[in-house]
Amino acid sequence: MAQPEAWLRGPVPGVPALLQPVAHGLIQCREEVTARVAGLTVDQIWARPFGGASIGFHVRHAAGSIDRLFTYARGEQLSAAQLATLDGEAHPDLAADVDQALVAFFNETVERAFEQLRTTSEATLLEARAVGRKQLPSTVLGLLFHAAEHTQRHVGQLVTTAKAFRR
Repeated sequence: MAQPEAWLRGPVPGVPALLQPVAHGLIQCREEVTARVAGLTVDQIWARPFGGASIGFHVRHAAGSIDRLFTYARGEQLSAAQLATLDGEAHPDLAADVDQALVAFFNETVERAFEQLRTTSEATLLEARAVGRKQLPSTVLGLLFHAAEHTQRHVGQLVTTAKAFRR
């Protein structure tokens, strides 16, 4: 029998109770990215069926968004390197092992997110945080939840796109 979805496997060790949904969402995404991207060709990863976003873009954007939103949750602003990463998310990497590189990049980003989740005090979850150049209002919890939710949307899109190549 297949393993149940991440949210049905119990608490993630070390993650505060109120952040379990964030952790479960990221675990599910990590598993989907690993399963769906591995073994795809360079052409499949960067294809844009019907003009939509490529699988490569979805992986990079999901990872980059996690990094950026977790940065704001710490009360920090984005670095020049983070902004450069954002600018390069849609640019194809034509290396033969791009599938492995994308999976590794995504997994490393999720691991850093887990390190932050484990050290985030539940007492800080409603603290105000400013987002972006316009300093739009959010909270620590809002940013962490949105990181998981946003990631799930992009991973869902890449799963659908990858299914077209695995017929």
